[in-house]
Amino acid sequence: MIKKKITMVGAFAVGKTSLVQRFVNSIYSEKYQTTIGVKIDQKNLVIDGKDVTLLLWDIHGEDDFMKVKPTYLIGSSGYFIVVDGTRYETLQTALQLQEMASTVTKDVPFIVLINKSDLRQDWEINNDDIESIRKRGWQVILTSARDNFAVEDAFEQLTRMMLNQ
Repeated sequence: MIKKKITMVGAFAVGKTSLVQRFVNSIYSEKYQTTIGVKIDQKNLVIDGKDVTLLLWDIHGEDDFMKVKPTYLIGSSGYFIVVDGTRYETLQTALQLQEMASTVTKDVPFIVLINKSDLRQDWEINNDDIESIRKRGWQVILTSARDNFAVEDAFEQLTRMMLNQ
């Protein structure tokens, strides 16, 4: 059995916990629950014939009062940077977090998830913003924890990237 640690980073209330809960337990809740510190879940998958156990570290959101501790990222095989499409400032936070994460994790794979695609009509992040992220060479996936849109695909894609590294 192969074990891989995936860390979820992003601003507060971008949907990190909702994405993890949708992926691990196939549930979604409208009730917002702030993550304090880190919550760890696990899920077993078979990817390309390989049994993989994912350890999912759902880290508290970054805001003006609480910064993400770099030590949470130590040992990560990959990570997601989660952005809330309805709040432009979460993209700025994501760019700063990526800088910190890449320093700690070196060359592990990551994917930017722009969450809340079910609210696309309310997005403050536009196609030009998404294209500028892709021009950095970063992979971007639009997701919705509420609608279960591209959630499983995102986790499987990151797992493949980690296995191929």
